[in-house]
Amino acid sequence: MSHSKQRTDTEAINEPPISSAETEPETPAAETLTVDKLAEELAQARAEAAEYLDNWRRATAELSNARKRMLREQADLSAMAAERVLEALLPVADDMERAFAALPLAQADSEWVKGFRLIQNKLQALLESEDVKVIAIEGQMFDPELHHAITHEEAEGFAEGQIIAEVARGYKLHDKVLRPSLVRVAREPAQS
Repeated sequence: MSHSKQRTDTEAINEPPISSAETEPETPAAETLTVDKLAEELAQARAEAAEYLDNWRRATAELSNARKRMLREQADLSAMAAERVLEALLPVADDMERAFAALPLAQADSEWVKGFRLIQNKLQALLESEDVKVIAIEGQMFDPELHHAITHEEAEGFAEGQIIAEVARGYKLHDKVLRPSLVRVAREPAQS
């Protein structure tokens, strides 16, 4: 045992002496350097945190805008699909009206005709439930947004540009024209 103690003492002799800088507390200048360094690191960390927060807010806003845009596009596609279906039904409604207009009086009260009138009523109710409205023409002046003129003709009792008669009914869906009314329009008589 004494041999091991002796070795330890020898090792202690060979170790370099402890410097006074290692044992003394830091000087105020060294503390200032450390505080300045820590303050700089803190400022840098805060700047990074602000940048990350800003990027997060932007990403959140972009995601919100993308969701809103997607919902709006879905609603637009749905409305366009409904519009196409309703437009396809309009000629059917027209054909049914023409068929009833040409119906002989002798067959007007038959059960078969009553069945078709029920079908016509259901079709009309469907169009009304989807907010499809007939474009009014009676007493109206020609409006190229709502009407399509197929003739311009002289007609007594009508002002220039007034609609004389409707050839085919026009329809609107909400505020959009599904199909313009086909109309005959009055013009001034030619001067001789």
